[in-house]
Amino acid sequence: MNTNDFDMTFGPSSMSDKSSYLYTYACHETERVLCLMELTELFGQGPDGADWLESERRVDPDRSPFLSACLDVKMTGDSIESIAEQAGRIRLNQTTFKVVCLKAGDRFSYDQLRGYERMVGGQIEGTAQMKSPDVTLGLISLNGIWRLGLLHEPERAWLEHKRKPQNYSTGLSSRVARALVNLAVPRISGATLLDPCCGMGNVLIEAFSMGIPAEGRDINPLAVRGARVNLRHYGYDDNKVAIQDMNTLQGHYDAAVLDLPYNLCSVFPEDEQLRMLKSLRRLSDRAVIVSTEPLREQLTDTGWKVVSHCTTRKGSFARDIWLCE
Repeated sequence: MNTNDFDMTFGPSSMSDKSSYLYTYACHETERVLCLMELTELFGQGPDGADWLESERRVDPDRSPFLSACLDVKMTGDSIESIAEQAGRIRLNQTTFKVVCLKAGDRFSYDQLRGYERMVGGQIEGTAQMKSPDVTLGLISLNGIWRLGLLHEPERAWLEHKRKPQNYSTGLSSRVARALVNLAVPRISGATLLDPCCGMGNVLIEAFSMGIPAEGRDINPLAVRGARVNLRHYGYDDNKVAIQDMNTLQGHYDAAVLDLPYNLCSVFPEDEQLRMLKSLRRLSDRAVIVSTEPLREQLTDTGWKVVSHCTTRKGSFARDIWLCE
């Protein structure tokens, strides 16, 4: 339910006229550099702290597999007492609510956090309800400055994509695939995406779930068949994937995600690799390229500029991720 549907009055606060959003994030240490790359592209800046980022830019927290919350900040104060005093101006009328301290920023004990929630919640005009409230208000302290606002938590519907009917054991995880799409298309409006070696459609599914128009190609008929099964399973158009060599593909896209073919038992020929990178340069001006071996020299030779790079691991299997323009 949209919080804008409720009759809420926050009254005057110590904030400026600019909107402020506070995001918290979490990631496994093996994906931390990928997480930081993604957040930088989505927000146009890196994180402010080890687990939080503040921005004037509103990003749906469901977009990123690493974002854990978005706080639409309404009040700020240099002490919890100041925030509690300001909270007394909040009028929620018949709306039920609860106050939650976010698990990020300055550290406090469990008992302190629950006490802060009660202190602030006790000042709000409305009906407190811990289970299924109409509105959740978030509370957080960052370097001694407190913030209070509307809390939006991701539904994480993309986690359902982990259980695809068809998949490779070494295929991209839904988490990594979603991050790659965000690297390639940080601004959704009007963007088109190409996955020229789409495999089982992992990248396509994440793009479609975010409303990004995308197309997939693959020279392997079995992969295309599996991708179509997966797309239909999640209710997406299976005509968006087709059998085709990317080197013969025409047209132009705003961005692309290329997971270069690899063979665990042999080396992918460098001349074919260079040919694919040149074709990709013709098809798109921006790309996220995934490889299982060093690629910087080949990227330079084919006209790509590396914007950022990281390595992720799935067990003992390592992938290099290159954001290029």
